[in-house]
Amino acid sequence: MPAEKAEFDALYPCDFYTAEELLEPEGMYTVSEVARLLQGLDPETEIDPETEAVLVDWAIPWIVANADDLVVAEPRAEDEPGYYGLKREEDLD
Repeated sequence: MPAEKAEFDALYPCDFYTAEELLEPEGMYTVSEVARLLQGLDPETEIDPETEAVLVDWAIPWIVANADDLVVAEPRAEDEPGYYGLKREEDLD
């Protein structure tokens, strides 16, 4: 059930990083690494699985919303995730 706005102490603008602000031009990141970056964490920060699941839930819509500014790479191996990076003209075939 939705909560009333009056139940909260403060409300903030829903501002997210742009792809250019978040990602290094030379880097490729997994969804989990993007999730950490969106929280201001180092991409290699260890977090518990429950927290990571919540962060990934936030990261997936961010990736979709910023898809025009991203490139994607297939996993290098069957047991690896895919990777996302900042789109640059020199990266495209």
